[in-house]
Amino acid sequence: MAGQPSKGLSGRLKEPWRKSMEKIRRNERMSVMMKILSGAPGKLFTLSYFCELFGAAKSTVSEDIDGLRRVAKDFDLGEVETVTGAAGGVMYRPRREREAARAWVEELCGRLSGTERVLPGNFLYYSDILSTPEIVNRMGEIMATEFCGHQADFVLTMETKGIPVAFATANALGIPLVIARHSSKVYEGSAVNINYVSGSGNIETMSLSRRAVRENQRALIVDDFLKGGGTARGMVELMREFNVQVVGTAFVMATQAPQKKRISGEKSLMTLEVTGGEIPEAIVRPAAWLSSASL
Repeated sequence: MAGQPSKGLSGRLKEPWRKSMEKIRRNERMSVMMKILSGAPGKLFTLSYFCELFGAAKSTVSEDIDGLRRVAKDFDLGEVETVTGAAGGVMYRPRREREAARAWVEELCGRLSGTERVLPGNFLYYSDILSTPEIVNRMGEIMATEFCGHQADFVLTMETKGIPVAFATANALGIPLVIARHSSKVYEGSAVNINYVSGSGNIETMSLSRRAVRENQRALIVDDFLKGGGTARGMVELMREFNVQVVGTAFVMATQAPQKKRISGEKSLMTLEVTGGEIPEAIVRPAAWLSSASL
């Protein structure tokens, strides 16, 4: 739905920052517009909304938008996109150039590599990384850039460690987040429950409220870690029960071994290899697809 002016109880437009007869300068308009657009990625705002907000003509607002588009592109701040037609307007999409994304991921890999973070079972401790909003938001923007053309209706993840990055991806795409659980909750109503084989080979349960998604929607699966692919495969099977198409699977990190996963076509930001020896060492690298040219 296109953006509408914020109104108070009286029905009048709320503009607490604006003086009654003061003319708003161009840099002020552009600053406010960028804040509004970037705060609601993927949401279409009509030109009339900004015209009423600033008391400006459409030609003036259009020039401001052209300026924002150039600045966003030149400084790799995302993409300001205009939609023509009667129902048109302007929207913002976070977008990260692949070369810059790889450089950022490579720096993160350096922080995660070494011996200090290796856990029993050749896992890697990086909960601190997944708890840092700046890092998680950047991950979400990179994933959203890669899957923005897949027209997903929602992002699906499995509780609990994958929730931050899945939320960041959903926010960057401007779509809802749906969370599958290990057991159904009474406050979510009736649910669909399936059994799946986890990466450790155990039979586990996955549950999702019947009201969470609708038939014929499109889902993007996002999670934090991929080893054998058992949980990811379970989410694919769960979506099949809802007659929902999975348009992509994305992960923060995937292990080198086993090479054959229970899903295919997945994309992770980083790959993990743990060397043997008396003191295991983690070798974390950017995923190969980050080295290829942008689509």
